[in-house]
Amino acid sequence: MLTLSDTWLDLFGLAGFLNPLALIIGAGMGWRADQVSKIAIAGFAGAILSLFIETAWNFTGLPTPIPHDAGALAMLPFRFVGAAVVAGIAYFIASRRKG
Repeated sequence: MLTLSDTWLDLFGLAGFLNPLALIIGAGMGWRADQVSKIAIAGFAGAILSLFIETAWNFTGLPTPIPHDAGALAMLPFRFVGAAVVAGIAYFIASRRKG
C-alpha cells in the first residue's frame, strides 16, 4: 500500500507539479497571452487539458508513460500551479522580446 510520502512525491513530481503536458500547454498559452490576467487561464487550461489527454490515453489501454496512484482531483491544483508558473515565465519572456 502506498504511504503518504509516496503520494506527495507523485504530486510534486512528473504526475503533478512537473507534468510535461501541463507545462507545455501552459508555456504555449503564456507565450500567446496578451494580458497578465490570462496567465491564470493558461494555468487552468494546462491542468485541465493535460488531465483530458491523460484520461484519453488511459482509455486506449496503452501503458501509462508516467505511472501514479494519485487521483485527478488531487493532481489538478498541482498541475494548475505548475502550468501557471511556466505560463508566467513564458509571458514575461515574450513581452520582453516584443518590445
